[in-house]
Formats: sequence, C-alpha cells, structure tokens
Amino acid sequence: MKKAQSDTLGFVPQKDIVYNKLLPYADRLDDESSEILSRIKGNLGRAVQLREIWPGVLFWTRKLSTYMRLYGRKFSKEDHVLFIKLLYELVTIPKLEISMMQGLARLLINLLKKKELLSREDLELPWRPLYELHDRILFSKTEHLGLNWFPNSPSPRSSAKQVMLKLVQRCSVESVLKTLVKNCRPYFSDSATQEMLDEWRPLLCPFDVTMQRAISYFELFLPTTLPPKLHQKGFKLWFDELINLWVSVQNLPSWEVHLVNLFARLANDNIGYIDWDPYIPKIFTRILRSLNLPVGTSQMMVPRYVTNAYDISHVVLWVSSLLGGPSKQTQAQLSGLFNSITSFFHPSNHGRWLMKLMKLLQRLPASVVRRLHRERYRKPSWLTPIPDTYKLTEEDITEFVQSMMQPVLLAMFSKTGSLDAAQALQNLALMRPELVIPPVLEKTYPALETLTEPHQLTATLSCMIGVARSLVSGGQRFPEGPTHMLPLLMRALPGVDPNDFSKCMITFQFIATFVTLVPLVDCSSALHERTDLTEVEREMCSASAEFEDFVLQFMDRCFALIDSSTLEQTREETETEKMTHLESLVELGLSSTFSTILTQCSLDIFKVALEKVFNFATTNIFETRVAGRMVADMCRAAAKCHPAESLKVFVPHCCNAINQIAVNEEVLNEEELDKEFLWNLQLLSEVTRVDGDKLIPYRSDLVQILQLTLHLKCKQGYILACNLLHHILRSTALIYPTEYCSVPGGFHQPLCDYLPIKDWGRPGDLWNLDIRWHVPSVEEISLAFYLLDLLLQPELQRLQRFSKGEQEMSRDDVLQSLTIVQHCLLGAGSLMAPLKGEPIPDLVHSLVNLDETTLYTGMDYDKTRENYRDAICNVMKELLHYILEHSEDDTKSLFSIIKIISDLLHFKGSHKHEFDSRWKSFNLVKKSMENRLHGKKQHIRALLIDRVMLQHELRKLTVEGCQYRTTHQELMKDLLRLSTSTYSQIRSRAQSVLFTALGTYNFCCRDLIPHVLEFLNPDNNRVTQQQFKGALYCLLGNHSGVCLANLHDWECIALTWPGIVRSGLSSAMSLEKPSIVRLFDDLADKIHRQYETIGIDFSIPEECCAVAKLLMTTGSPFPNEPVPSEEESEEGLKRQKLKNSEAVEKYKGLIGDLIDCLSNRNLPWKFEHISIGFLSLLLRDDHQLPPAAVTFFVKSLNHDSLYVRKVAISAVAGIMKQIKRPHKKVPVSPNEMSKYCESVELGRIAVGDRPDNQWLQYNSSNLPRKQEEWEQCVFVEKTHWGYYCWPRKMLIYAPEEEQPTQNLAREEMTERELIIFDHFTDPVFINQFIEFLSLEDRKGKDKFSPRRFCLFKGLFRNFGDAFLPVLQPHMERLVSDSHESKQRCVAEIISGLIRGCKHWSFSKVESLWELLCPLLRTALSNITIETYADWGTCIATACESRDPRKLHRLFEMLMESPVNGEGGSFVDACRLYVLQGGLAQQEWRVPELLHRLLQYLEPKLTQVYKNVRERIGSVLTYIFMIDVNLPFTQPTSSPRISDFTKRILLKLKPLTEGDEEIQNHVIEENEVEEQDERTQAIKLLKTVLKWLIASAGRSFTTAVPEQLQLLPLLFKIAPVENDDSYDELKRDAKTCLSLMSQGLLYTDQIPLVLSVLKEIARSSSWHARYTVLTYLQIMVFYNLFTFMSDQKALKDVRGLVIKLLEDEQLEVREMAATTLSGFLQCNFLSMDAPMQAHFEALCKTRLPKKRKRELGFVVDTIPSADLVRRHAGVLGLSACILSSPYDVPTWMPQLLMDLSAHLNDTQPIEMTVKKTLSNFRRTHHDNWQQHKQQFTDDQLLVLTDLLVSPCYYA
Repeated sequence: MKKAQSDTLGFVPQKDIVYNKLLPYADRLDDESSEILSRIKGNLGRAVQLREIWPGVLFWTRKLSTYMRLYGRKFSKEDHVLFIKLLYELVTIPKLEISMMQGLARLLINLLKKKELLSREDLELPWRPLYELHDRILFSKTEHLGLNWFPNSPSPRSSAKQVMLKLVQRCSVESVLKTLVKNCRPYFSDSATQEMLDEWRPLLCPFDVTMQRAISYFELFLPTTLPPKLHQKGFKLWFDELINLWVSVQNLPSWEVHLVNLFARLANDNIGYIDWDPYIPKIFTRILRSLNLPVGTSQMMVPRYVTNAYDISHVVLWVSSLLGGPSKQTQAQLSGLFNSITSFFHPSNHGRWLMKLMKLLQRLPASVVRRLHRERYRKPSWLTPIPDTYKLTEEDITEFVQSMMQPVLLAMFSKTGSLDAAQALQNLALMRPELVIPPVLEKTYPALETLTEPHQLTATLSCMIGVARSLVSGGQRFPEGPTHMLPLLMRALPGVDPNDFSKCMITFQFIATFVTLVPLVDCSSALHERTDLTEVEREMCSASAEFEDFVLQFMDRCFALIDSSTLEQTREETETEKMTHLESLVELGLSSTFSTILTQCSLDIFKVALEKVFNFATTNIFETRVAGRMVADMCRAAAKCHPAESLKVFVPHCCNAINQIAVNEEVLNEEELDKEFLWNLQLLSEVTRVDGDKLIPYRSDLVQILQLTLHLKCKQGYILACNLLHHILRSTALIYPTEYCSVPGGFHQPLCDYLPIKDWGRPGDLWNLDIRWHVPSVEEISLAFYLLDLLLQPELQRLQRFSKGEQEMSRDDVLQSLTIVQHCLLGAGSLMAPLKGEPIPDLVHSLVNLDETTLYTGMDYDKTRENYRDAICNVMKELLHYILEHSEDDTKSLFSIIKIISDLLHFKGSHKHEFDSRWKSFNLVKKSMENRLHGKKQHIRALLIDRVMLQHELRKLTVEGCQYRTTHQELMKDLLRLSTSTYSQIRSRAQSVLFTALGTYNFCCRDLIPHVLEFLNPDNNRVTQQQFKGALYCLLGNHSGVCLANLHDWECIALTWPGIVRSGLSSAMSLEKPSIVRLFDDLADKIHRQYETIGIDFSIPEECCAVAKLLMTTGSPFPNEPVPSEEESEEGLKRQKLKNSEAVEKYKGLIGDLIDCLSNRNLPWKFEHISIGFLSLLLRDDHQLPPAAVTFFVKSLNHDSLYVRKVAISAVAGIMKQIKRPHKKVPVSPNEMSKYCESVELGRIAVGDRPDNQWLQYNSSNLPRKQEEWEQCVFVEKTHWGYYCWPRKMLIYAPEEEQPTQNLAREEMTERELIIFDHFTDPVFINQFIEFLSLEDRKGKDKFSPRRFCLFKGLFRNFGDAFLPVLQPHMERLVSDSHESKQRCVAEIISGLIRGCKHWSFSKVESLWELLCPLLRTALSNITIETYADWGTCIATACESRDPRKLHRLFEMLMESPVNGEGGSFVDACRLYVLQGGLAQQEWRVPELLHRLLQYLEPKLTQVYKNVRERIGSVLTYIFMIDVNLPFTQPTSSPRISDFTKRILLKLKPLTEGDEEIQNHVIEENEVEEQDERTQAIKLLKTVLKWLIASAGRSFTTAVPEQLQLLPLLFKIAPVENDDSYDELKRDAKTCLSLMSQGLLYTDQIPLVLSVLKEIARSSSWHARYTVLTYLQIMVFYNLFTFMSDQKALKDVRGLVIKLLEDEQLEVREMAATTLSGFLQCNFLSMDAPMQAHFEALCKTRLPKKRKRELGFVVDTIPSADLVRRHAGVLGLSACILSSPYDVPTWMPQLLMDLSAHLNDTQPIEMTVKKTLSNFRRTHHDNWQQHKQQFTDDQLLVLTDLLVSPCYYA
C-alpha cells in the first residue's frame, strides 16, 4: 500500500492519517494534499526570505498545522527535517514577540511529537538557544518591574482569584516551553550533557534558590535517550553524583521532587543499563514516606512533607521501569509496599492521602501495560531496545498482578468512586484475565442480587465494563470467560429501573458495552450441524438461544420505564413541558443502548423486536414531549438498522392515521391539535431519519403529508412537520455510513458457513473495514431540490413581499415561514454552495499570497440549479431591516433570523458543537474499551467507522483562514446592528454569532473595529444606552473567542484603547448604572489579563532564510512559487526596517493619545484609572518610555488616589530600570584569585569550604576599611559562586574608573534623567511623597512593599547620593516615630539605599554608613510587635546577593549585642530576628560571624522568656544549617552540631543522672540568687528543644548521632496522655519525639537508634518504656523498606516488642500489643510458627490459686509474674487476630478458639479477650458471608456463642 502511494505522491510519507484512506472520496485526497503541501512550502519559504513574519509566516505556519490535523505527517522525511529546522530557528529568534513564539512552538512540538519518525542521525538540535529562551521568559529580570508582560503574568492590580487564574494561564507559556524542550531533548548533540553540567553545576548550592533552578534545569534538559555506546557521554557523567545527593538529603527540600522526576525518566529510557539494586529499598522507603499516610496516634505532620511530596505519575514510571530484570528485588519491595498500605484502601478509611493512593493504583497498571507493549508489540525504531534479560517475563507479570489485586478489589468501593479501580482492572485484565476477572465476578453476582445496596451495584458494574473485552474474547488464558456473558446480561436487566437514575444509566452502559462486543445470533442449531466445536463453544452455542429472550425482556423493561415517565405521570399541571436534564440523559442512554442491540441482532430476532416495538408505538398514543420522544427514538433505532423492513410497516400506518384525522378541514386551523395526530406526525418524522435511497419509494406519500402539515396553525404541529422536512432532506443530502455492525456484512449468512460465536469480542480490521457509505445519488439530489422548489421557494417569496410592504403577515406567520426556511437550510445545507462575493482588498499588505484552501468533502455543487444559500441571504437582509424598522419587539422572529444568518455563514452539513461532543464521547468509549497492550488500533469496528466519520466531519468544519468577502461584510454589519439593538437577549445571541464569525474570516476584525468604536465616540450624539452597552460587549468578546479590545497588533490597540478611555465623555455613558460600571471593570480587567508585550522588532535573522531557501528547492512535492530574487529580498529587508520603525511610531502615538485623554478635565475618575492602567502596560524593556509619559508618572507619585499612586510607584521603578546605564563586567579566573597554587585535581569533586574559595569568606582581620583595600578587593555579589565548583568563566564588575560616572552634572543628563532629578531634588515634592508613603493603607494588613523598595533602589543606583540630603531629615524623623506605617516607610527607603549603593565609591559608602548606623540603632531600639517583620524583611532584602565584605559595617553593628536585656525580652527577640534575616542571606560565606554569634549565645541559652527561646532556637537552626552531610562535602568551617551537642550534654548532666521526675521550674521575676545547676539545666533544655523543633523542617540533613544522645532525656519527660494542659516543656518534648521519629534514617544509623531504644526500654520509668513503642511504630513505618532490608534490625525490633509485651505495667503491655498488630498488618513482621508457639506457651502459664484472704488483709496490688506472662500470651494472640481486620487467614480460626478459652480468666485478661472479640466482630461484619467459609461447623458454634451477647431474660 505504501509503495503504491509513494508512486502517486512522488515521496514516501512519514506517517499519514490512515482513516483518510477509508473516506468515500479517498482517491482524490493524494492530489489535494500534494497541492496544499507544495503551496505551504512555497509560500512559507517565500515569507521567511522576504522577512515578513506577520502576516506571511504566521498565516502559512497556521496552514501547516491545519494540514497536519487533516493529513497527519504526510510529507517526506527531508521536508520533515527542514520544517523542524525552520521552526526551531524562528522560535529562538531572541526579539520575537512572546505570543508569536508560543504559536510557533506549539507547531514545532507537533512536528517533533512522534520521535520514532526521526532518528538522531536525521536531526540534531542545539540546546543552548532553548535554554536562553527559557531563562529569558521564566526567570525574566524585568518582568517584576512591569517591563515585560508575558501571557498572563499577575498584574499589580489583581485579586487572589485572578492570581489563581493567572497561575493557570501563566503555566501555559511555561508548559509550552517545557513540552518544547521535552520534545527537542532526544536530538541534543553528544556533547550536550557535559556542556550542561559545566553550565549548571556551579549553581548547586543547597542553601540558595539557585539549587532549585539548577536541578529543575537538569530535570528538563539532560538527555536520557542516548544509544548505549554514548552512555559515557550521557548519564554516566552525572548519575553517581546526583543519586548520592538524593540518597543523602533528608528533609525533602523542594528540589528533591525534580531529582525524582529525572531519575524516573532515566530509568524508563534506559531499562537494563543501570543497576538500581543498591538503591531499591531507599527508593521504596521514600515513595512510602511521600504518600503521607497517618501512623500511630499522636503524629505531627511536617507541613513541607505535604507540599513537596513526589509527583505520583513519575513515581509510577520509576517503579514500572525497575520491575523485572535478574534480581527481582523490585517486585518483592512492591509487594511489600502494597501489603503495608492495603488496609488504607478499605472503604471505611478516608483522608487527604486517599486521592494519592487511588492515583497510584490507577496509574501503575497502565504504566506496566505501556512497558509490556513497548517490549513486545511496538514497531522497533531507533530508540534503544530493552535487553532481553531485562524484559518482563511471564512470572514477573503474574507476580505484579497478584500483588495489586487485593488493594484494587478493596478500592472498588472507595469513597472517591470506582473509576480508578475500574481503569486499574481494565489494564490488569489485559495482562492476566484469569487472575483478575473471577474475583470481580464473585463480587458482581451478589451485587446484582442485592436490592439494598445500589452503590455496590454501580461500583461492580463499572468495573465489569472495564474488563468486558477481556471477558468476552476469552482467549487461551481465560477460555471460560464468554460463558459468563449471558447470565450477566440477564441479571442486569432489573437495573433498568425508573426510580434509581444512576443505577439505570450504569445498566444501560453495561448492556451496551457487552452487546457491542457480541453478535446476538441464535447459534443453538449449530450444535446439531457442526461437530468441530470445543466444550466451551458448545456451551456458548446453547446459551445463545436465550438472546431472543433477552432482547424481548429488555424491551419490556424499557416500555415500563417509558410508561412511568410520561408527562402526565411525572408532572401534573406544571409549567415545564421540556424534558428535564435527567430525563434527556435517560432518553440518550435508552436510545443508544436499544440501537446497539438492534444493530447486533440477527434478522430473525430483529423481526420479532420490530413487531413488538411497532405494536407498542401504534396501540398507544403518547404525549410528544417526554415519553413520545423515547418511543420515537426506539422506532428510529429500528428503522436505522433495517430501513426497508421498518419503513414498510411504519410509513403507511402513520400516513393513513394523519390523513384520516385531517379529512375534516377545521383540524388544520385548530390551535390545539389532536394528540393522536401529533403523535403519528412525531413518529413519522423520526422514522424517516434513515438511509436516503430507502425513502425514494415513499416520496409521494411524504410530500403529500408535508404539504398538508407545514402550514398547520398549531405551533407544535408545524414544528414536527418542519422536523420531518429537515430529516428527509438530511437523509438524502449527506454522506454517512449506513451500518455499524461489529462484523462487516452483518450476520446473515447460514450457520454452516459462518459461526458468529467465533466473533465474540473481535476487533475491527482497519484494512478490511468495508464501510457501507451513503453517497447521495442523482435521484436523491433531485428529490431534495424538488422539495426545496416546492416548499422553500414560496416561503421566500412571501417573506420578500412582506419585507417590501406588499403583503401583510401576522407575527406568527412570519415566524412559521422563518422556521420552514431554517429547517430547509439545516437539512440541505450541504447541497448549497458557500456564499460568494468579491474579496475585500487592502485589509493588510503582504508580499506572499494569503488565499484560502478549499477541501473536497464529497460534494460537487450543481451550478445549473438555483443557489438557495444566496437567495435566503438576500431575503434575510431585506426582512431584517424591515423588522428592525417596523417591529423591533418581534424578538422571536429576530432570534430565528440570527440563527439563519449563523447557518448561512458556517453551516455545511454539521455543527461545531455537535462535532466536539461526538469527538469527546468517541474518546471516552475508546478509552473504556481499548486494548493498550497490543495497540495497533485494535478497536471494535463501530468505533473505527465512527472515527472515519469524524474525519469526514473534521474536513467539513475546517474553515480557518477563509477569505473575507463582501457578502460576509454585509452580514457582519447586520450582526453588529443586532448586537447593539434594544433588547438584551437579541444582543447577546447576535454577539455570540458575531464572535464566531470574527474568528473565521481573515483580518475581518480590522474592518469591524471602526464601526464598533463609532458607538463609543463622544461626538456621536445619536447613541442610545443600549447601543453603548452592546458595543462594549462586542469589544469584550466571549471567554474563548477574539477580544477586539486587545488584538495583538499596534494598529488595532491604537484605535481601541483611546476609544475606550474617550467613551467616558460620551452622553450615553452613565456611572449610575451598575451594569455599565461592571462592563468597564471587566474590560479593563480582561485587557490586563490578556495583554502581552507586543513586539516592536519583527526582524528575521539570516540563518532562517537559508533554511527557508532549502525548503523551497528540495524534496517533493516541488513548490510552484519562485524563490525570491535579489531585488525582492532587498525590498523585503526594506519593508522589515520600515515596519519596525512604524511600530515604534505607533507605540509613541498610542502613549501620546492616552496622555491627551488624561489631560481632559471632564474625564470621570474611573476612566482616568483605566487610562493609567493602560499606560502601565506599555512600559517595555527594549524601548524607553517617551519623556511626556515619564513626567506624567513622576507627577502621579503624589496623586490623590491611592490606586494611581500604586501604579505610578511600579511604573517609576520600571523607568529607573530603563534609564539605568549599563555597568561593565570583566571575566576573571577564580583560581588566580585564591592565591592557591595547586589547583584541585579535576577527578575529585570537592564541595563546600575549600582553600580555593576562602578568599570569598568574611574575615574581620581582612576587611576593606581603606580606599585602596576597597579598590583591590574583588567583590562577588552572588552567594552561590564557588560553593560547589567554579564556573568556567566568571564575570565580575570592572574597576570604578571604567564604570559610568556617578553624580552627573545637570548638563550631562538625558531628558528623562532630568525630569526625575528635578522632581526628587525638590523638597516640596519629596515632603508630599514621603507623607503619602507613610500613610497606612489597610490597618494591620500592610507589609513591606517590594515595589517601593525597587523604586528607591533604582533612584540611588542611577543617581548616586544626589537625593540623600533631601531625604535625610525625613529618615531621621521617621525612625524615631514608632507608628508602624512610618517605620515601614523608612525600612523601605533604607533597604533601597543599601542595595542601591552597590556601585558607589568608597568615600560615599563610608559616609552613607556613618548616617545609617545611628538610624538603624534607633530603629532597632524602637522596634514593636507590628514592625519587627518589616525590619527583618528590610535587612534580609538589603543583604540579598551582596558580598558580605561590602556590608561589614552593617554586620558588625548588628552583632554588637543582640541579647542584652535592654528594652525587655521582646526587643531581644526582634534583634535576633533581624540579625538572622541578614545572616541567612549570606549562607556559607560568614563562618566567622556565625562562630562569634554562637559564642555569644551559648551562655545565654538558659533564657527565661519563651519568645526569646523560640527565636534563639530558630537562629541556632540557621547557624548550623551549613553543617550538612551531603556527598563530596568538605567538613565545614562554620559551627558544627557535634561540638555544640558535646558542650550541651555536659550542662544537662544533672538531668540525665538523677532519676526523679523533671518538673518545670517556674521562676519568679525577682529571684536573684544563683539557681542550682538543675534549674539551669531545665531552662537550657527548653531552648534546645526549640532548636530541635525548628530544625526539623529546615535543615537538609538530620544530625542523627547527635540527636540520639538527647533521646533518653526526651523519653523521660514526654507525657503519655494526649493532654494539652501540660506545661511547655512536656509538650515540646512530645513534639520533638514525633518529629524525630518521622525522620529519614540512613542504613548505618539504624543500629545506633535501636541500641538507644533498647537502653531506654530498660528504664525504670514506664512512661519512657511506653513512649519507646509509639516512637518505634512511626519510625519503622516511615523507614519501612530500609528496616526490612536489614535482617539484624528486624530481629532487634521484634525482640524489643516481644520483650515489652511482658512488661509489668499494663499500659505498656497493651501498647506493645497494638504495636505488634500494626507491624503484622503492614507485613513488617510475619506471623510464623515459632511466634505463634511462643504466645501459646505463654498462655498456658498456670495462675496461682486465689487464697482465701482474712478480712482486713491488704489486697496485694502488684500482679504476679505469672499473670503478666499469661496476659502477654493472650495479648500476643489478640495482636495477631487484630492484624488482619478485613480478611480471615488460615491460622485465624484456631487462634480465635485458643483465645476463647481465656474468657473467664482474671482481669485484665478477660477485658483483653472481650475487646478483641468485639473488634473482630466489628471489622468482619460486612463480609461475614464470605468469611464464614473459613471456619468448621464446631468453630462456628463456639464463635456464635461468644459473639452474641447472652440473653437478658435467660
């Protein structure tokens, strides 16, 4: 087939859409596609070479993407490569407007999508341009200043709701870029990996934000699909480094997720080439932790564990790629994972973690199926195949399916619905039907019987639908599958139940699914005729005799359903006559199921069914709204399947009935028609929706009925007649398939040749689909035109006479005529040629042609007949004008006219919205029944036919880029007139048609905008308020279509924006009307939301032109367009220059216009705000704002309105960035800087504090305190440089003399600089400005404003210290005023000053600090609860990205004495907070300061005040943050935790040695005398606890060995009960333990922890022993697989728990039992024989006889050791029983019997036994019927005795 095609085409297509070959006109498509492709190549190539990016390039790239939608990748390989290269060049043009970039990128993604088509040999793409693009957009340096508006970056004026919307849309640019990189990745060059590592490794500083950036770049860019021979250049360069980083990081920082995504992708692309075994326990432990499941009783969640959890889809990919292989380790761990979390799937459990678990369940089987498909069925391509030893074997699959079955079966009934489980089962059943389907059937049969639990029924049926195909097709694995089919169908029938809607719908879906797969043919006679049948086949044959019975019973059920939903029954005299939403769904379900059944029937069964439905329809009379529609649908289904047989009975019957009633004339003029008449008409109109040529015999009858009924008086009657007309026309005029049987040719052969049961579940064969098409014959077309001439012509003539005023018509008559016209247009639209007319010239100028492409859709229009589309169009125009003049309130007719205009413009036989919903439902059905394992489009035949039909419709609906002609222009003007008419409903309907049309015709918006703006023009006095509103709505557009107010084009915006602002002066505008105010708000908001910076530079670089020329000169089909000559190219360059300069002119013109509008005094304030909003959007980073606008914004800083001031502050900050003079940078080599000769040898990576980065660190003996020291010092501002490794080339600022001069004289300044300089040196202006800045905006809500900070930073950066003299007095005044708004204002100025003085000279900086230090001291002593956060932000902002040596004055000042008690504890805490903000920004570069701070704080750790303690805890976290245990990291020179802990433990000695309880020491304020060591130690401990709690969420690695030394102490203090009344010390100890137990442990740390726990378990305090158990539960679960892979640890844990079972304290014993049952439940420990024997032995311990006690004898309360041991045994058994709450393992009955023997023991044993039994009863009650089977009869008797409470009266 390929061969033949390549001959006709002249090339081998890459991959075209196969469905095109099945269309009835397939033979014409090759020529058509070649024609279109050659035009695309020619014109696209020309447009690029003529440098015309708009409209040329964009027009033809859009055509290319439409071409791909219609034909797939139907071009040769060389063309494919050239298209990709051309688009890659275009997308990476640096100055390209973002919206254009997005459109081109989407097309490029589409071209790259199928990577198997192009190998690395065919195509290589560079990675750097993409990285630069990515960096420029996602990490834009100017976006936050409002100089760049990306699609939907949050604007400064938006509410939270909009910000959410923005995030969604902002992601659109982000996701397009990410997808683009993802698709280019396979083609990066061999050396790309090394280059990327060199580029991003220096950013890997874990304390810095750059870490996140670097890792996300690694995740996105690193190529993982290199062939094995290149692995040395690929992942082997980075794998060890990154996996070690991942293994050693403990507290889930946000970048860890990116690493997981990278590893998942790596594993999936290189199955069998990486040894993951050493990491598998770690991987699974982390996956389990990431599910955030609740464990134990009092667990604290660490918030970041929830926010930074892994993405399930990547986890699934990783796991499914690790399966298989020689070691089989993954499957063991996966089974372990599911065993340990199975109980969470039980429907009684619910929580926020459930969604994640369900996602895991649903995605994992799908992922494994995808992998199997790749290993076994996928066509081999250039991608690396999986080595045979690593492919999944049959037993791998079986084990995988078994490990998943239990959780999936539980999840079927989950609270979140059964959809996830159904999808999982569908995929599992593809692999192992024999394991999956039987248990599902076991649940389904009982569910079908039960009446009381409908939820169970819907869940099981939806799961059965998922496995339907695997069940019916049987196959070798599950041959008995098909035998279940009939019993299931018969039992499902009662589900058709009028009283339960959801049950009814799922039953319809169930029946339809099964029937589609199976031909309903009675094969029982084959038993006697054929001898070659297998046992199962014989069974199927004999069962198939019941099919007829099934069909008839189903029909009875449906009739009952219809009877109970007639209108009279459900609604007496209510006003609604339409169907409710639910009824219409039932109607849909019923009709589609019934038509499926009839399609699949044999002819014999069909005849019986037809007779039955005919009798039902003709013996009853139905109302036409609800029941009537359902019955008519059933009749239509019958008629569609076998038209000849059905029409023979229906048509004569209906025609006779109608004619009999219509004999007497009055009937036709009655308002209310006879019910029987209406019902027969409805029936007739539905059964005629069949194959057109079958209607020909009845044409005279039908025409007679039409003539009789079209002019009925009764509206209901003539609408039914119109439907009849519509259906007859449609049936004759359209192209469509006439049958959808599951086997081509139907089931009508004799049984001896063809046995239908062999075709159960058989997929359609794409190559022999044998579709029967209905293509209109000559007869049919002539019938259609005969009807049009007979019925449409007179209506048009009447309407024409009416609109000329020659004939009177009532409104009802006009509406009736219009209805007939509309239905004719709908029926025969495909026969009418599109509207003609002259193209409208000069909308845009282009050097390439912009013609429309026409697609052939099987219709050759007959030129000899009248073109009714034009005729209708002309009459409608006249009629519309007449109605608008004379009776504008005739809204019904106007609605009808709008509908007709819409169809005239767009309708060619199908509607877009119908197509969309069919496409959707096609995809849903495909999903629910597809076979992902074998792939290759093995869908059932009906689906494939449907898909071909959709392809035909898609061709009919493809209308992009139609030419805009005069006829269209007239209709659009009419629509605009309707859109601005008096009645709002007419306006809104007309507008929606108008918006659709605007999106269809090229460039028509330009033609329409002036007409719309005419209504807003203030000089136009005739405008009414309705017209004004209509015009505003036209500008606003709807949510999906074009927004006229915001087209991305200078010409349009230059008209609409000033038009909107000026409309404020119009007489029709009134701000009293809330609807108009809301409209303006929406308009302004939409423009802000959708505006993206419009390009000014439209240049196309040379590289693109070269590729474009190649495209025009190679490959086939060869373009007809000539390659542009030299002259043309020159002309193109000229035009490009001209276009760029025009854009700049228009930009300036628009700003000038807006500023003119603002100068008008009469403009209402609302419009002033709108205008200022527009101006703020026009700031850009590639062109400075015109001086007039600069003046305007600077003046607006002191505007009365807060909104205006806010916009102005942002704008001026942006202007500062625009006029900043560039600073020169020079490259340095870091190694020379360090004066460190032996460079570190390259092989070994060393991270952290090394000799070669010491010069960067803060060193108080070597600070630049003098001019020459300052000049020699090399300042490195960014914190991350040098921590991980040095960049190849590092840029630093050049010396001062090479930088632009500071403090220019006035005459040296530019115009814009002067404006700012004059305003900011004017004291009056500054007074006013500071006054406004220090007002409070919203009390208690204000925060430090980054925008104002940017403004001040810009001022001081651009103008040096020129403004300091004016500002200094204000700063001094504000600092001493303690109001929060005043303090905030001065904090913003100071942080701007410190950051802005980056390039000042030494002397200026010195004098600046002289001024600032006293100010800051004052500020810090005046600090209050309201302002401390602002000062913290101020100092943190000031220190961000600055070399610490530059700020040494600041640090020395802050370090003076933060905690000195002056001003009370609060000020101390605040000072620490501020200091912490500064130091945290400096990270690893200030070890000396950190040491000094620690020395200073250590004696002060015994603080009395809680707030200071908490702050110190937080500061300590930051001090030790740098001490991390990451791979390759050198020991840090910052403070280390281990030294600190040693010193602390010494001081805590008094607490660890004593045995008495530790009480909190509350101290009186005035106690002076030296407290004893113990009290000091308690106070110290409180602070240490605060530190431990604070560091749990922040540090990267946990210092486990050090923390362990504190554990015994914490266990001693932590309380057992959950009681909040405890003092702070105990609560903190408890929190601390909870957090520590959740920590991630390395394998080498486990023995350490266990030895400490064993130690504590010997402690004398039972509280401590009890807490060991709770700690153990959480610790083991959160490190489950690490523990399980360590045999010794397992033994230790088990020993510990069993030992504590025999503890003397009752509470400890019970807790040990709970812990044991938890470990058994998550399969950490197994219930083996020795353990069982141990417990049984303990149970048999003899108790001492109770001796008679003398009266008054003191009762001995201490239980004897024997009792304890006996209780331990009972507890052990009870733990085993409670460990499987949802099933009954084999050992359980015996254990229950053993337990029951102890029911009468002494307390506490009796209590334990009772509790256990009642729990057992509670959890097994639901499924007791199944569980009963595990017990013998004797055991059941004993059990019933135990479980049923004794009778009270016995």
